[in-house]
Amino acid sequence: MIIIAIFAGAITGIVLGLFGSGGSIIAMPALMYLLNVEAKSAIAMSLGIVAVTATISGWDNWRRGNVDVKIAAVFGLFGVIGTYGGARLGVLTPVAVQLTLFALIMYAAAWKMLRKNQIKPAPAQFAGAGGPNLAAEDEAITAHMGHIAVHGIGVGILTGLVGVGGGFLIVPALVLLSGIPMKIAVGTSLAIVAAKSYSGFAGYMGAVPIDWTIMLSFTTVTVMGSFAGTRIAHRFSQEALKKWFGIFLIFVATYIMIKSVI
Repeated sequence: MIIIAIFAGAITGIVLGLFGSGGSIIAMPALMYLLNVEAKSAIAMSLGIVAVTATISGWDNWRRGNVDVKIAAVFGLFGVIGTYGGARLGVLTPVAVQLTLFALIMYAAAWKMLRKNQIKPAPAQFAGAGGPNLAAEDEAITAHMGHIAVHGIGVGILTGLVGVGGGFLIVPALVLLSGIPMKIAVGTSLAIVAAKSYSGFAGYMGAVPIDWTIMLSFTTVTVMGSFAGTRIAHRFSQEALKKWFGIFLIFVATYIMIKSVI
């Protein structure tokens, strides 16, 4: 069982390091189907695992200057509120409903991964060797504050309800709403995912059983895998990686629908 946890944890970490998202999408089914963890416990544990991993990866990105602290604070604050509420709702929601939503979210993530990259170049305030124009950045954040807050709450509810960090929703939201470059969006997403995942885990604490031994071993390997994923990202084509990850998501989502829902 420990060997399976190591393997699944490594894959979870690599995916999180590569894309700034997708950790829970791997961790939750792995806990359920490979390690035989009950569904609600798997949701809670996946949130805890991703919280720790995203914290460490986010800190590493912050050191490299790839985290926009102001945007992370705004999105993260409302995301934490939504996540805690979603987790409390998840405790009461039938497992079949949670797994159906989880599978549908995986299909949505797969579609995002498989479609051609449509992200526009970073706006002028983020271009050039002189770094971001802080005045222009503050202006952009203020103009989109309401949208950022709404997205934070919405993604947060999904995070708590079905146990996904929501990075695959956060990254495009940051790029489109705040106009920040993809690299900074990924780093900022990790910081937001960490905050929301802690909140979601807290929402499940005391309401569902937690296997701390499995969670600790899984988390340890996931953290190491996230650093490997960050380095792999620089060696392979992002489009190729996204394509294969998207195909993998379709297979896993279909398996969940057939085995646990249908």
